[in-house]
Amino acid sequence: MSATQAMVRVRDLNKSFGDVHVLKDVSLDIEQGKTMVVIGPSGSGKSTLLRCLNLLETIDSGTIEFDGQDITHLGPQAFTARRDIGMVFQNFELFAHLTALENIVLAPVQVKGIAKAESLATARALLEKVRIPEKADFYPDELSGGQQQRVAIARALAMKPKMMLYDEPTSALDPEMIKEVLDVIQDLSRDGMTSVVVTHEMAFARRVADQVVFMEAGRVIDFTSTSEFFGGTSSERAKRFLDQILHH
Repeated sequence: MSATQAMVRVRDLNKSFGDVHVLKDVSLDIEQGKTMVVIGPSGSGKSTLLRCLNLLETIDSGTIEFDGQDITHLGPQAFTARRDIGMVFQNFELFAHLTALENIVLAPVQVKGIAKAESLATARALLEKVRIPEKADFYPDELSGGQQQRVAIARALAMKPKMMLYDEPTSALDPEMIKEVLDVIQDLSRDGMTSVVVTHEMAFARRVADQVVFMEAGRVIDFTSTSEFFGGTSSERAKRFLDQILHH
């Protein structure tokens, strides 16, 4: 793969918490404008991988290149690189005392110094994009879980990131709300946003992902195209995992 295609290049990434070796020699390329889905059993290192990509965790060894820059050991400068990487967590993490609109406007104004009027216009456009323009003046506790997660996505997009990371974005949601959040992520993927999604939603993975990473016990077991992964050319271990998930 040429360097121009890869938004992110991860090589031989290792991360331990105390005696627990959470990521073991992880290497992968995230292609620009593509959507990668990361799947695997609990405790396989999926969320830790995302946190390392977003520089929320320091890594023990290996390298991470983002948009042509080595971001592995940025230290205090990590903040600047992180502005280009949007992150959406399981639990929304909205500010309870701010409306949906205010949650979205906060960072562009305070962190990027964008004028309030411009930020408000962008925020309204983003609420339109995530399909809840009518919820601008609602507070988080007046919104459903699915609506809160869509505000969280809009908030991440307001920083105009080059890449979006989603850490099990639907795991805290009721079943009927899962689709509305996944539809928004699918819209963004179709628009060409480079995305990495940790999820258990296999139908979504099959529909939206360009690449699938299957992890177990901190290692990348499979790293392949979606059609190959779901078409039966994945590893035996991945097949067993899929079988378990799809038939339970």
